[in-house]
Amino acid sequence: MGPTAMAPTAPVPLIRMPQKLIVLFLALLLGLQPVTTDLYLPALPALTQGFGAGMGQAQLTLSALLLAFGLSQLVWGPLSDRYGRRPILLWGMSGYTLASVACAFAPDMVWLIAGRTVQGIAMGAGVMAARAVVRDLFQPAQGATVMSQGLTGLGIIACACAPLGGLLTDALGWRYALLMLAVFGAVTLGLLAWRFEETLTRPDPHALRARPLLQANADILRHPVFLTWCALSAGSYLGLFTFLASSSFVFVTFMGYSKTAYGFLMLSMSLSYIVGTFWCRWMLRRTSVHRTVGIAALLTLTGGLSMAALAYLGQGKDWYGAWAVMVPMYIFMLGHGVHQPCGQSGAVSPFPHRAGTASALNGFLMMLGAFFMGAWLGTHMDQPVFALAHGLSLWAVFITLVAWTAVQRHGRPEAMVPKQSP
Repeated sequence: MGPTAMAPTAPVPLIRMPQKLIVLFLALLLGLQPVTTDLYLPALPALTQGFGAGMGQAQLTLSALLLAFGLSQLVWGPLSDRYGRRPILLWGMSGYTLASVACAFAPDMVWLIAGRTVQGIAMGAGVMAARAVVRDLFQPAQGATVMSQGLTGLGIIACACAPLGGLLTDALGWRYALLMLAVFGAVTLGLLAWRFEETLTRPDPHALRARPLLQANADILRHPVFLTWCALSAGSYLGLFTFLASSSFVFVTFMGYSKTAYGFLMLSMSLSYIVGTFWCRWMLRRTSVHRTVGIAALLTLTGGLSMAALAYLGQGKDWYGAWAVMVPMYIFMLGHGVHQPCGQSGAVSPFPHRAGTASALNGFLMMLGAFFMGAWLGTHMDQPVFALAHGLSLWAVFITLVAWTAVQRHGRPEAMVPKQSP
């Protein structure tokens, strides 16, 4: 292993923030993703029609956001290791709020795509820093539990986003749905400025130098623990992304549901995810992380394969409806509620002094996959049900293979704790 992987455990900073406040910050920062996607999705068909754009351009508003989100983390991560988490969070949330206002008043699709790109760049600061803060403050085993609590908050935020986006789009128009992103950004920025304390004990003066930075990235990318947990978190997110990017076309365009009804279907999916995060914490109190993930993979595989089976069996049949999509998705999301907190905390666990860089690489690889998945979906949306079914089943099989092989080998507690340098 390289020197980054062998770094000693970082000292825990002395801060006055109670754990409940830390969990609230995690929920808001990690919640940037569902706010920026779930609240926007019910408006996607309406704004596509309003601008006279094609489905390819509509998918680009998501794909460009996610690619910018992933790439920006490669910059935000080292910056946060050098200057600390607080200044990066304040700059990032300021940019997010301004970009959200620009999106809400976009005069055409090109302007909207540009605004979503800037939004993705700014969003990268918040999500990257949230994962790094968990490693700054908690050891790996406790980090998975705290991350799960933060992701429960994310699920609660997601529950409100899709119905609110649908109601605003139906009642007032899609611009008001996009304007709510600016409100969320402004509230989060204000709370960070008021109560967030710096969590990085030892800023790294060499974090932005080319050679140490390249060496650190190479060490992280070679580390089997990082690769294992990154593959798990990325695969699980890409399964969810497949649903998010195609579901509005499945339910609104193909099945004829209203945007408000679609929003409540999304709410029910988020509730399933919340249950999964609670079940994750219940399991972690009784067994190890790697066993918890292995059991959860059974749910993931069941959800993905049943989605595909019902799509083929129900082709052209009257009985095929929303339940045939949502029930498999509920099962998948129960597993997602385990894989995300364990995967995101596990990926940064061996790197206490490079938590920002490790978090950035994890986020970048997840979003790079989402960009290519979004591009693929954009070319297969003539049959949205099958695009969703094929994509979800693919990622379900991938997640299960990772959970039952690499996680069982490299996800054990002794592998996740950084060792002292010889």
